[in-house]
This record gives sequence, structure tokens and C-alpha cells, in this order.
Amino acid sequence: MTVPRSDNLQEVLANLQDFTEAGGEAAGPASAPPEVVLVTGISGSGKSVALHALEDAGFFCVDNLPPELLREFLRLEHERSDRRVAIAVDVRSAGSLPHLLPLLEQLRTEGVAITSVFLDATTDALVRRFSETRRPHPLSDDNPRPGPARRREDNPVDGRRALVDAIELERELLGALREVSTVIDTSQLRPAQLRAWMRGLVRADAHRLTLVFESFAFKHGVPLDADYVFDVRVLPNPYYIRELRPQNGRDAPVAEYLQAQPEVTEMLAQIESFLSRWLPAFEADQRSYLTVAIGCTGGQHRSVYFAETLARRFGERSGTLVRHRELDARD
Repeated sequence: MTVPRSDNLQEVLANLQDFTEAGGEAAGPASAPPEVVLVTGISGSGKSVALHALEDAGFFCVDNLPPELLREFLRLEHERSDRRVAIAVDVRSAGSLPHLLPLLEQLRTEGVAITSVFLDATTDALVRRFSETRRPHPLSDDNPRPGPARRREDNPVDGRRALVDAIELERELLGALREVSTVIDTSQLRPAQLRAWMRGLVRADAHRLTLVFESFAFKHGVPLDADYVFDVRVLPNPYYIRELRPQNGRDAPVAEYLQAQPEVTEMLAQIESFLSRWLPAFEADQRSYLTVAIGCTGGQHRSVYFAETLARRFGERSGTLVRHRELDARD
């Protein structure tokens, strides 16, 4: 059963008040629901889409919960139900953000399993989205000024500069939170892709390192969420074989062609050896996700084959997720 998302903080506050009046404590160690996902990121990067995806996956979602209420809210949820919880926190609570990271660390030391997901996008993509929706950025200066009334779109140069400044300020305010989160680059993702990627993240085993193998096309830019980037454009390209051009790296004829190339076998072995050597270090560093991006020219043949093959090879020793940025956009 899907539980409606709560955007109404008055409802949350009322529930907390009822709980306190019933004898609940407002402080002390938190006892959280089985799964807590914190969704944050840059305005315009897709937090609403991500929350709706989690809602469809059975999470109870609360948007824009002030960090000061996080502990009490988790306590309330544990007392009243065992449903999974997703909470969105962003720059609208800018005054409370300095307190969020210490609170998350404290909750984790108390045994609360919190997965923090940070949605990001390039500045150009964010500017385009704000221009299309005509919604103001949360940090934009929309206060009326003396003088003749003038709309921002009347001066597009000044409007873009103000928007870019607001985005860069937001990046600065959220920088520390991004460093401790699993990052998803939504610059070129359709809403359906983002929903699928979010569902994949919450299905992954939270108790071990998850390897994310992502194929992409260099002509559309390197993913912002990549921890490692491998360039396979130097390898033979199936695109230049007429019969293989309309297929992709998941199709058997393309895979057979690439398997027959010595350079492909050698590079696969080297990437596998590198990751195998350093995975224990990442696990010891308590990393939850490691994103390995593999790029070729079009994101259709070589990079897809590498992502699929590496995911199979590492599937037994780690949790694995496979993403195909360009292919998924066509589905």
C-alpha cells in the first residue's frame, strides 16, 4: 500500500505534540524505523521525482522537514509503525544545515541506519529547468525594489547571472552534505530514469559496499556522480560494423565481437584487477556506494558491454547495480 507523502509540517508538528502529551520523550537516543533514506541535493535536480519514486516503493515521505525535528520524528515513527521513511532536506532549511551533519553522525552511532542520497546536476541543466518552469530559486532575491516594476525575464542576462549565483551559493552551503552522500547526477536523466535509479538504490544491500557500474557517452559529458572514470574509446568500435551498428553492448553479437578483441580482454582484466585491489580499502572506509563510470563515444556498444561484464564479475563478492545513461534514456 502506498502511503501519501506529507508536505504539511503542521501535520508533523501536531503528531509530535500528540506524542509528547502521551508521555513520549523529546530527547535521548533515537530508535528509528528499519530503513531511513535522506534525500537532499541542489534545487531543480529532481528531489520531488525521487520522493515520489520512494513513495511508490512503500516509503512514508516527508518533504522539507527541519533538521531540528528529525530525531523526534524518527522516534515517533518507530513508536507508531514499522514503515520505511524517506525525508527530504534542502536549502530551504539553510539556517539549520550546520546542525544536520553532526546530528546524522550521532544518529548513526546510536544504530540508526540512514542512507543519504544527494541529487546533483550541471549548472547549465539547472538554469534550463528553472527557465522552463519559471519558478524562482529558493535563494534568489525576489524582494521588490524601489523604482519601476520590471520582470526578471525583461533582462535575461541579469536574470541568468542571478540564478547562477544562487545555484553556486547553494552548492557551497550543501558541499559538506554532498561529501557524505551517494551522489546521483540527474543532468541528462528523464524522470523515469531517476525513479528507476532510486528504486535500485533502496533495494541494494545497505550492509555492504555496492558497486554501481554506469555506461555513458563522452559526447554528452562525464557523469558528476562518478568515483572512477574509465575511457574505452581506444578500443575497436562495433559501430563501424554495419550489422552491429543498431545493436548495443547487451546483445550477443556485439558481446561476441568485443570478446574476440585482445585489447578488450586486456582492459577488462586491468579494470577488474584495479577494483579488486582497492575494494577492501573502500569497505574499510565504510563507503556504501562506489560508482564506476565507463565511457565510449556513443554510450551504446563498448561502455555498455564493459558495465554489464564487470557487474557480472563482481556480483558474487559485492552488491552491484548497472546503469546505462544513454540506453536507459531511450527506453
